Amino acid sequence: VQLVESGGGTAQPGEALRLSCAASGFNFRDSYISWVRQAPGKGLQWVAGIFRDGETTLYRTSVEGRFTISRDNAKNRLYLQMNSLKSEDTALYYCSTDDRGTGRGPGTQVTVAS
Repeated sequence: VQLVESGGGTAQPGEALRLSCAASGFNFRDSYISWVRQAPGKGLQWVAGIFRDGETTLYRTSVEGRFTISRDNAKNRLYLQMNSLKSEDTALYYCSTDDRGTGRGPGTQVTVAS
């Protein structure tokens, strides 16, 4: 399993960022994939997940309505569109093959600050 995240950066509150994850080494198109994050000094937190059909999605309450998870099975890519960012979204974001961060890559840093 290889997962490589990209697209992080610094944003002001209310702005948007789009994360991407390139997957290889496993059957991506048949796999449930999720985004998890880790804020400074805190543990891993599940953010959103998407099933292989690309239609069935799940979100933690604090991001529902602001974040959108999607996938492109032809490209083995996972995405996270993050709108209306808040300071509490600041974290290192990972894609993962489950909700616990298994197989996660190096992560991409998202910093939300005014």
